[in-house]
Amino acid sequence: MAAALPMISGESGLSRYLNEIRRFPMLEPQQEYMLAKRWREHADSDAAHKLVTSHLRLVAKIAMGYRGYGLPISEVVSEGNVGLMQAVKRFEPDKGFRLATYAMWWIRASIQEYILRSWSLVKMGTTASQKKLFFNLRKVKSQISALEEGDLRPEHVDTIAHRLGVSKQDVIDMNRRMSGDASLNAPLREEGEGEWQDWLVDDSASQEKLLVDREETDNRLGALRTALNVLNDRERRIFEARRLADDPMTLEALSDEFDISRERVRQIEVRAFEKVQSAVKAGVARVEAGALRAQIAGPAAQA
Repeated sequence: MAAALPMISGESGLSRYLNEIRRFPMLEPQQEYMLAKRWREHADSDAAHKLVTSHLRLVAKIAMGYRGYGLPISEVVSEGNVGLMQAVKRFEPDKGFRLATYAMWWIRASIQEYILRSWSLVKMGTTASQKKLFFNLRKVKSQISALEEGDLRPEHVDTIAHRLGVSKQDVIDMNRRMSGDASLNAPLREEGEGEWQDWLVDDSASQEKLLVDREETDNRLGALRTALNVLNDRERRIFEARRLADDPMTLEALSDEFDISRERVRQIEVRAFEKVQSAVKAGVARVEAGALRAQIAGPAAQA
């Protein structure tokens, strides 16, 4: 697929590009099958090029459906062609279906990923439902005549959420994001006094609180590691397997491992938990007391 493909240069060159790609003949099923076999089995680049060029009209047709996102049609078509080439590389003719049926999914995926990358500085769609919402919101709004600027009316939000199988909040958020990016440095008033960023509220915790929480977590983890030393080997094995493992072991599995009853395993687990709990509390108390003494000693030392 090293041979050059026809190029499209902006909206003005669209008609010329469409005329140019019509020169490439459509393939009969048997022709397509033999070319695909030559590419797959012998890496025949000429066969791959013929497969690609014979489907450029399919790419153009699909790309035209994405002209409402304000992106250059030349780039949309180019991204679709990339998807087509990926499809040709992976096409398995022996599966029994035509290349166009397989390629259309690759073409759409490539175009949609390009649109999501280009539409906003903020990543628009991270899940399948968000992508579905992004690419169908305009169409559904048109169907229900919800074309006014700004936020949607509640009844429109309900209808769109129901039709697309997403939450109402997702509909509200996506509609606002698709209204376009706004600069945080934009002035609040025409006079230029103040910017939007001046009114942003940071709801996250302060750096001081984050530091305190991190230190507290580290202290508790350290206390837990120290507390485990109060357990004997069997208690520690059962406690870790039952209380600390991501996938806890069953009482039955541990009873087989130690050749004791399940009830005995449960008793050991409870006793080990109580011992660790007491040791952790004592360790945390010691650390907190030490920190308090250091705080008291600090001003006294400076005095």
